[in-house]
Amino acid sequence: MLEPSRRLKGHKATATCCIASRDRPGLVATAGEDGCVCWFDMRCKDVLFVMDVGNHNPISSLCFKPGNEDLVYVSIGSEVKCFDVHMAGSWKPLESYSYNKDEINQIACNSKSSFLAAADDCGDVKIIDIRQHCLYKTLRAGHSSICSSVQFLSWRPWEVITGGLDSKLVLWDFSKGRPLKVIDFGTPDIADGGNIGQCLNPAFVHSLAVPDSDMVDKLGKICAVARGDGVVDVINIESELAAAKPKTSSKPKKGTKSVSGSSASPAPANPPSLENERKLHLDHSLGGHTAAVSCVTFSMFGEKGKFVISGGNDKSVKLWDWSKSFDVRPGSSSSDLLCSNFSLSRKVNWLCTTPMDSENLVVCDTSRVVKVYSVA
Repeated sequence: MLEPSRRLKGHKATATCCIASRDRPGLVATAGEDGCVCWFDMRCKDVLFVMDVGNHNPISSLCFKPGNEDLVYVSIGSEVKCFDVHMAGSWKPLESYSYNKDEINQIACNSKSSFLAAADDCGDVKIIDIRQHCLYKTLRAGHSSICSSVQFLSWRPWEVITGGLDSKLVLWDFSKGRPLKVIDFGTPDIADGGNIGQCLNPAFVHSLAVPDSDMVDKLGKICAVARGDGVVDVINIESELAAAKPKTSSKPKKGTKSVSGSSASPAPANPPSLENERKLHLDHSLGGHTAAVSCVTFSMFGEKGKFVISGGNDKSVKLWDWSKSFDVRPGSSSSDLLCSNFSLSRKVNWLCTTPMDSENLVVCDTSRVVKVYSVA
């Protein structure tokens, strides 16, 4: 069992989620069922300060405002609030949005800090214009159950991707409020890496991760998916969208495959690329999770995005060097994709990484103490 290098104490109830600053390496914010946001600096021993913003109501999600990380958004029940971390003591929200009709599961802000998405238990996603402080669009009828996760696509400014407990992944054009593509993990294509022998839980989508805008050129236009049946999928978004488009009379020549962008454009220098594939399937046969995967993220330490990191209800965290699946060499094995497997003492609620040389994996488990691990 991996022992944490540090224990971050500050919450009085279970820690639910965590985020790490991109602008200030080592700064981490955690939220909990106690309605508090705790701020930690990896260079300091104790908690920097505690924001009591939930009035003892659980905080389900939080995110920074890109470009100004002094502002943080939190979701409490069916409400989204924005706080300035410099307003110590008062903790009065600068903004408050009550557009969701049910409890919010995750919030996300787009890279230009113009829109915020809030996914809720009704299956709806509210797109909020945070510059005009109003509701921009409601995305509904994409999910028939709880919408658990939402992320903006940094390379497609008017699109978001959502996952739900109906086992569906939905790509949306939120300017028009309609789905562009629906992927149903509840009906797996066995020829495309079906989950035979996987744990018996449904393939609910619990968490999504997409590369930041400064990582897309290196990693590709992809999405990592944490599933309830223990599988982590890495999906080529552009290939899925291309497959969803109606076929034209002009067909590619036999043996060729279409790629996004101009066919005359050269391929990136050294990207781990799903360009000619649509999905990478990381399951138990490769040493993966034996229970639901609760969270997935791309590593921010070292070479950004080199690892897909997943945490699950099997009390484990796994580091996947997903790029190795495209590095086919004599004697290489698909089992090499799993670089590290950390056994923990509790189920994982959430995790994030910091761009530091050590103490770079932060894990919220089912306790009130947040653990920090050194993995690089």
